[in-house]
Amino acid sequence: MYFLTGWPRRLLCPLKSEEKPFHIQPDSHRVFFAVLSQTQISVWYSQPSVLIVSYKESAKAASQFGSYQQAEWRPDSTMIAVATANGYILLFDILAAGEDKFLYEPVYPKGGLRVKVTPSYKEEQCAPALSVELKKVMDLQAPITSLQSMQEDLVVATADGLLHLIHWDAVTNGRKDINVCTVPFSVDLQSSRAGPSLDFKDVHIRDMEYCITLDGFAVVFNDGHVGFITPMSSRFSAEQLRGVWAQDVLDGTCVAVNNKYRLMAFGCASGSVLVYTIDAATGSMQLSHKLELTAKHYPDAWNKTGAVKLIRWSPDYSVTMVTWECGGLSLWSVFGAHLICTLGEDFAYRSDGTKKDPIKISSMSWGAEGYHLWVISSDISQPLESEPENKSATQQSDILQFQFIKSALTVNPCMSTQEQVLLQGEDRLYLTCGDTAQAQSTSTSSANSDHRAFKERNPLPNTISISQGLSTLLGHRHWHVVQIHSTYLDSNWPIRFAAVDTQGQCVAVAGRFGFAHYSFFTRKWKLFGNITQEHNMMVTGGLAWWKDFIVIACYNLIDQQEELRLYLRSSNLDNAFANVTKLYSETLLINVFRDMVILFRADCSICLYSIERKQDSTNPTASIELLQEVSMSRYIPHPALVVSVTLTSVRTETGITLKAPQQACAAESIMLNLAGQLIMMQRDRSGPQVREKETTANQKKLLPFCAPVVLAQCVENVWTTCRANKNKRHLLEALWLACGEAGMKVWLPLFPRDNRKPHSFLSRRIMLPFHINIYPLAVLFEDALVLGATNETVLYDGLPRAGVAGAGEPLEALFPFCTVERTSQIYLHHILRQLLVRNLGEQALLLAQSCAGLPYFPHVLELMVHVVLEEEATSREPIPDPLLPTVAKFITEFPLFLQTIVHCARKTEYALWNYLFAAVGNPKDLFEECLMAQDLETAASYLIILQNMEVPAVSRQHATLLFNTALEQGKWDLCRHMIRFLKAIGSGETETPPTTPTTQEPSSTGGFEFFRHRSISLSQSADSLTAWKFSLQKTLSMPSGPSAKRWSKESECAENMYIDMMLWRHARRLLEEVRLKDLGCFSAQLGFELIGWLCKERTRAARVDDFVMALKRLHEDFLWPFPVIPASSINSPFRNGRYRTVVGEHLLKSQSADSLINNDMDTGASNAPRSHSWLDSLNSASREMDTASSHGAHTQEAFLSPLLNKGDECSIGSATDLTETSSMVDGDWTMVDENFSTLSLTQSELEHMSMELANKGPHKSQVQLRYLLHIFTEAGCPEWCVIIGMIMREAPVISQVVSCLQSAEVPVDTVLNIKNGLLAVDAWASTDCLGYKPFLDLIRPQLQKLVEVTPEQVQPEAFQPTSTAKLVEPVCLRPEDGRGGPASHNTSSQSEDGSGASQLEEDSPGEEQEEQRLEEGSYNCTLS
Repeated sequence: MYFLTGWPRRLLCPLKSEEKPFHIQPDSHRVFFAVLSQTQISVWYSQPSVLIVSYKESAKAASQFGSYQQAEWRPDSTMIAVATANGYILLFDILAAGEDKFLYEPVYPKGGLRVKVTPSYKEEQCAPALSVELKKVMDLQAPITSLQSMQEDLVVATADGLLHLIHWDAVTNGRKDINVCTVPFSVDLQSSRAGPSLDFKDVHIRDMEYCITLDGFAVVFNDGHVGFITPMSSRFSAEQLRGVWAQDVLDGTCVAVNNKYRLMAFGCASGSVLVYTIDAATGSMQLSHKLELTAKHYPDAWNKTGAVKLIRWSPDYSVTMVTWECGGLSLWSVFGAHLICTLGEDFAYRSDGTKKDPIKISSMSWGAEGYHLWVISSDISQPLESEPENKSATQQSDILQFQFIKSALTVNPCMSTQEQVLLQGEDRLYLTCGDTAQAQSTSTSSANSDHRAFKERNPLPNTISISQGLSTLLGHRHWHVVQIHSTYLDSNWPIRFAAVDTQGQCVAVAGRFGFAHYSFFTRKWKLFGNITQEHNMMVTGGLAWWKDFIVIACYNLIDQQEELRLYLRSSNLDNAFANVTKLYSETLLINVFRDMVILFRADCSICLYSIERKQDSTNPTASIELLQEVSMSRYIPHPALVVSVTLTSVRTETGITLKAPQQACAAESIMLNLAGQLIMMQRDRSGPQVREKETTANQKKLLPFCAPVVLAQCVENVWTTCRANKNKRHLLEALWLACGEAGMKVWLPLFPRDNRKPHSFLSRRIMLPFHINIYPLAVLFEDALVLGATNETVLYDGLPRAGVAGAGEPLEALFPFCTVERTSQIYLHHILRQLLVRNLGEQALLLAQSCAGLPYFPHVLELMVHVVLEEEATSREPIPDPLLPTVAKFITEFPLFLQTIVHCARKTEYALWNYLFAAVGNPKDLFEECLMAQDLETAASYLIILQNMEVPAVSRQHATLLFNTALEQGKWDLCRHMIRFLKAIGSGETETPPTTPTTQEPSSTGGFEFFRHRSISLSQSADSLTAWKFSLQKTLSMPSGPSAKRWSKESECAENMYIDMMLWRHARRLLEEVRLKDLGCFSAQLGFELIGWLCKERTRAARVDDFVMALKRLHEDFLWPFPVIPASSINSPFRNGRYRTVVGEHLLKSQSADSLINNDMDTGASNAPRSHSWLDSLNSASREMDTASSHGAHTQEAFLSPLLNKGDECSIGSATDLTETSSMVDGDWTMVDENFSTLSLTQSELEHMSMELANKGPHKSQVQLRYLLHIFTEAGCPEWCVIIGMIMREAPVISQVVSCLQSAEVPVDTVLNIKNGLLAVDAWASTDCLGYKPFLDLIRPQLQKLVEVTPEQVQPEAFQPTSTAKLVEPVCLRPEDGRGGPASHNTSSQSEDGSGASQLEEDSPGEEQEEQRLEEGSYNCTLS
């Protein structure tokens, strides 16, 4: 509503005075301010805030009159009455100093646009020169307690109990003096209870204020009683006055009246403010609400404020400012919503924690339009003067100005149909549009100076019926700040009205004269080109947007005529382009509903107009037609009491049929806020209804309205929308009310489900109250959100404190810097709860289902459970009908039920869990439901509940279930947490339950990352490998490495064994089901020592029973294509391997003597002592093969790349990719070209090479298969080595396995199993997959050798590893095997795009992010 901004300002005073000012009083328009000190009266101007004139009493007169005490202005600002201590009234004339006499004139820069363009420019932009003359002195012969201007009279209350009526022209009549003791007082104005009921012996009026709309005085007596005095007729005499008093108040101190809402606010000695209203029926005083600080929000200050000293309503009567004897300021909305208080937080404490003394205020007053609060402080002293020569300089006065910005709703209530929050300040506007075209705000607002960049967006959408949406209105926390054009502001300050269009793309403002508007697209203001037109028009009833027209209710000063005008946004601002309609009475309020304008006029009538857009010429125009006039004079006692008028489509049960559930297009009712009472007038459909087709346009429009019905009390704002959305009818057809301290209310429609006939006893609408923590400024109807704003403070400690606290402190240190932040709040859970309380569960379900798509809907359900649980579980009294079971049953209707309950439980203290789960169900059952629903993360959260509520055995049982399920689904993060959890249960560390993983980590991918952290290397010495393997074979225990802490000797307990058994069981299952890829992920993610386990399982789970099935499964798992034979391969040299030999020889010859291959192989070979183990020979062979193949890659890639089939699903890359990313030097290129030219390959050979590449799988699969081959080789599992060798078509692998199988250590059944398996593959290939035949032909000699060999024929010499040279040669022959050079890092990621490898692992999202790192890790292993 109202928000503090920046720091307060201290006004400069050109006159030096020893006297301190203590009282400030504004005139009726708040343009001039009278400031009193003991013997001096000064008149200040509002804008600029400068001193105009000062009058000082002579010493003789001062001794006669006594010191000044109070002042009061005549309504026309031509006189001031001053009350003095000795009972005198001094009447001063305020005289203009004559023509062209101004104290201050604006200085324009050279070339300025607006210089002396109008005859009256000085009046508008300069402070006038005035003189003060003492006109009359009146002696009332008693101390004066209160002064009050009442129309043409001045009412003075004196301490002798008299009320004096003095005419401003200094004519007094003794008979007009009324003795308060003779006024009859009662509790109400009904004659039966009349008669004095107060003891009026020595009573006089201490404070009073006149209320125009109640036509009477609110008074505070010196004994603390409060009351209201009103004349029973037009004559103000003792016989005609009657009084009512409030029975419960005995400590009244001061009073202020609110003319717009007919409220009287009485300050009390207890520190609270009691707000009373007059009951219309009985005339008694009724307590409306209290304004008081609460111990909850202000524990240090709520009972230490002292008595209320001053109460001041803002000029628009929407807020009130209160100050106390002990100091401080507090701001409340009209019906008690607390907005600001300076007795807490940064206002009351310095950054070092020391307490500030609250500012003590002797007088205060609101400035024009409420943008400033003028405050005279009684304790802020001057900053210390360090330089004596400054004495002649301008002094700082003791007048402070607090600066405010306020909601546009306070003066222009038609803004309540918009979904934006618009705040207006003295010279700028704040708008909440997160998504407009404003790339940078035109102002450098002090509050938001560092947040000014906004995105450029698309132009205006065509339709205005679309909701702004969450992204638009919640885009960020900061404002669009628009600086109002200085040219317009100079002559039209203050800004009175502001409005924004439906999209939030254009704003319009109206000041003293004319108006101006601004576009966020062009970032420009449009002002009247003709200033005379601007100055001849005064906006009276506000302004609103209709499509791209600005609708204005104004007064034409030349024609003395009220008018309704429409200006097109896109045309120049000129009356020539305006559509003007003459009105017959002053317009007080304006609003727009679809294509209708509704006006409320000063004669208490309502006019409805229709607007129609016409595209006659280049510029579109609009025509206005009067539809209907409705007189409200019977119901409205005073036109100023109408706060807002709105046209809506809201209807009650009258006329609603099942066939037409809501004709949301029609203007069905008028909503009128009459002094806080919301009154509704519906169309009267009780008469004979005419069918649509028979009705003419005029007859339809003139449907009358029913008598008004009061919907709600204490209403500050009303929100409604003209949009329709059949999916969210509850929210869009509801009426939203802001009710001050009572929070918000919603008038919600109730719909029969599935068009069933509604129950006759069921109302069609229901009023639901709910509390929110922010002050509502806008409602997002479809998004179930309330938007608001809040004051934030920033402490400034830049200047050191001098001397005593407050003695020399600058204002910047005394007060924090205030900013205004956007805020929002969800309210849906309040409404759902209220519906459930009223047994309207079906309506609650309909409403919740319509909002289930909102991003914060899970939070709504959680909040609802949490609030009800906190209330009921902590209640000291037994609850007869608890709501929690109903809420629990309600949220079971939604799939988020399980998450909602567990999230709520984990955010609630443990003591409330039993109450919660008694209502929602046993956590064990909920855990099992999560497992059945495959929601493992939620199940993990329930484990923590179970751990606290059940015995450890139950926790272990459920944790085991979850662990096994997580293993099965590959949720590796969860598995790691479950291992820690199970260990914690076993070791009794239940104080640290596992954290629940919310999402899978990016590292949980299909690559075998564990490989890169291991200490194994293919180039380790044979000695270390041998010793390691034999220890594995003997002890069957896991080695302890960096990532295998789980199996360290220190933790050999039952828990570890229990976890290991589960891991082993899972690994066995994976191997038996031929899920090698899952096995690799499992090992890498959980640090499972695969080699040691495989050594144990070599003759059990690691055996392969069906080679053909295993081969097929690997093809499927690794996306490896089955080989195909090209037509030209019948007589191809590839059949017998001639090509391989030729290429291999050429390449080996070209390698230099000190190449990496030879270096590594020589080192490895020379350091390795010969061992008689078949396992070692297999290891060394594989080691050399992998190392060699990984180094020969970059030369071979270059000349094979042109032959790739780019469109093939399993191609590795494209020619360009490989060529461009290759890291070869020029010399190598030359060498390869020479070698290639000598090969003289035929076309069929080139085709065959291309086919060979196409038969390869994705690069990542190659890396993974090589890793698995290394693992199985190390573990001594020859069956798997053969299968992987076959799928990769690596003949050397097969030959090495076969040669090692000749060892006597190899069991006979293993040899027979491999032989039978190869024969089965051969038979399968002959019938189902001919592509394998060439490779099987290639390894036929090895198969033959396997068939021939028997264990008895094996010789010890056969155990020795083959020489290095023999091994390297065949491995290097396959150009596409190695791919381990530096060039392949970029190639791999490109190749997978074309090959579909990104879909390799469905259970491991995020694979692509880790791809680079995986490959690097794999190569690290290969090259050590």
